[in-house]
Formats: sequence, C-alpha cells, structure tokens
Amino acid sequence: MTKYIHAKAIVLDTETVENAYLAITDQGLFGEIVKDLPAGGEVIDYSDYTLAPGLVDTHIHGYKSHDVMDNDFEGIKVMSEGLLACGVTSWLPTTLTDSVENLNAVCKTIGDHYQEVTGAKIRGIFLEGPYFTEKHKGAQNPKYMGDPSIDQLDQWNDLSGDLVNKIAIAPERKGVTDFIKFASSKDIHTALAHSDATYDQAKAAVDAGANIFIHTFNGMSGLHHREPGMVGAALTLKDVFAELICDGHHVHPVAADIVMKTRGTDETVLITDCMRAGGLGEGPSRLGEFEVEVKDGAARLKESGNLAGSILELIQAVQNVVAWEIASLPDALRMASLNPAKSVNIDNVCGRIKAGYAADFILVDDQGHLQATYLDGQERFHA
Repeated sequence: MTKYIHAKAIVLDTETVENAYLAITDQGLFGEIVKDLPAGGEVIDYSDYTLAPGLVDTHIHGYKSHDVMDNDFEGIKVMSEGLLACGVTSWLPTTLTDSVENLNAVCKTIGDHYQEVTGAKIRGIFLEGPYFTEKHKGAQNPKYMGDPSIDQLDQWNDLSGDLVNKIAIAPERKGVTDFIKFASSKDIHTALAHSDATYDQAKAAVDAGANIFIHTFNGMSGLHHREPGMVGAALTLKDVFAELICDGHHVHPVAADIVMKTRGTDETVLITDCMRAGGLGEGPSRLGEFEVEVKDGAARLKESGNLAGSILELIQAVQNVVAWEIASLPDALRMASLNPAKSVNIDNVCGRIKAGYAADFILVDDQGHLQATYLDGQERFHA
C-alpha cells in the first residue's frame, strides 16, 4: 500500500511545497505530492520538518577509518552505511594521486563490486588526479603527477566497467584539450584542480568541455586584478559548477558567499573532500602515504601543516551555510543534492524529488540538523 510522508515543506528543483504529503510507492519510489491526504492513506508524520532529496557527495575520499585508496571493498561498504547518518544517499568514491597500478586496482575493485553496497549508492568514480601541478599539490603526492594520458584514463574506465564519470586535472598540463575531448566522448566529466593555471588556460579547458572547479579557492591560483587565475575563472566562466568545502577551515564564509553570489546557488556544489578520519574525532590519521593530525576540526599534514582533505560531513556543510546566513535552507539542500548530481549528469537517478525516482530522501529541522534518512522508501537512519 502507498504510504505518505507528511512534511512541513518539500524541497523540489525550483520551489518548496509547504505542508504537503509525498507518496511513496510499494516499490520504494517517489509518487505524487498532494496537499490533502487521500482517504485511507498511511501517514508517517514529519510535519515539523523539511523533506529534501538525499544528499549527493561527489567528492569524498574516506570515512569511519576507511579510504577509497585502501582498495578494500569491505571498507567501502562501511563508508556506504556510515554516510546514511550524514544524509548522503548517493556518492562518488574518490581516489588520490597515486601510481597507475594502484589506481588500476581501485577502479577494478569498485567496478566489480559497487552494486553490493547496501547504504549510500555508488553512482560512479571520481579520479582526483594524478594530472596535477606540484605548486598547488595540497595533500596530493607530487611523485605521481604527470601530463594527462588518454590511454591511462581509457584503461581506468575499462577496468571499472565504465564507472568513471569525473576526473580532475590541472589545465596548464600538456595535451589537455585532446584529453578533455576524449573524456567527454566517454561521458566522463573533466574537473579542474590543484593548478597554477592562468585564467586563459582555465578558460581553454572549459571551452574544450571541462565543467567543474574542484574545492574552489583551495589548491589553485588565486584571483589577482591583473591575472584572474583559476579562482577568477571559477567565479565568472559560464555553465560551470564550483565546489566548496564549507567546514569553516578551507574557505571563509565571506569567500563562500562570493561564490554563491557570482556563480549562483544553482551552480555552487557543496562537497566534503572527507578523508578516513571523518566520523572519528581528533587524533592521528593518514591520507595516502602521508601522516595526518586531526585537531580543532581540521585534518592537516604533520610535515607541512597543509590541510589534508576534511572531516566534514555533508549535512554539516548544509548546516554551516545556513548558520552563516549565506543561503536559505532549501538552497543549501539543493547545493548538496541536485547541484552535485547535475554536475556529473546523474540527476536522472538521484538528487531530486520526482515521481518514479528511487525514494531516497532526508528530513531536517530548520537549522538543517538531520532527523532521518530514507533509502528506497525505507528509514535507514533516525536521529
């Protein structure tokens, strides 16, 4: 029998429906939204809370002591389950700059087993690197960096069973234009990151087909009045998405507000860049081959003090931008669900409340605190 979720508000693509009922079918799919409950309908009452699409994290390396680069699918399963408590119902396991052999192995493992997860759904693979620039290496290992290779990308995609759908590169590397065009031919989205590129180099990459700027402001050439750089490109080029890590450490709230004002809340994407220490609290950890110390809510390389990803949960990013008063709750939720899904073209399966889609959704209070997570119409997390 169809059941109905009664919510204070339901967040849709471009509007919010107040005080309504969302139908969930026996098959675990979204049905219609109605203002009046049909006779005999079973109701689950969340009338004090806002209902939104399950969040979509398109940039996450690890969680709960596991990392994608461990090449251990049991660890991926733990991440998948744990992400439900972060409001995330779809995600892209994200790699680091590493050897071709290690990336081969990870792509094959995820491609062979991704459908085995029972928590947040794997919607693709994000290869963050290895085609970056040492000057803005961040916590990526420069010894594996080089120019983009079409053959390598083709191999990673083949090994994953065509699951790769996003790869980040530095646009000043050699062979970028041909690489981006090849990636696009395989439905792989090219993102720009860890780069000292000029504005013109970034624009040339976007003109070739790149469409995402990774963790805007972090790991990229800054905005200067004589050379706008990567940041200037991220803020001004048309039809691109700009990622933000809104943990209060990577980007000042005012800088995040500038992105939302220039890029628009429909082209701003909230991501976590979370590493294995996420969900564990403070103490020592690792990112790839590097020692990390987690302290005061930030993960930093022990050797240099550079930020080493984050321990941010995506629902916390939603809460932060609302608390900083730079986004409304509905816009914050869209920036963590619909926008990331659109950025890698998976909004046909997730990121929105629409009849016929899998009923993956969350309930939050007015500050964005998670109350419940549903997957395929079944409650999987309750606060």
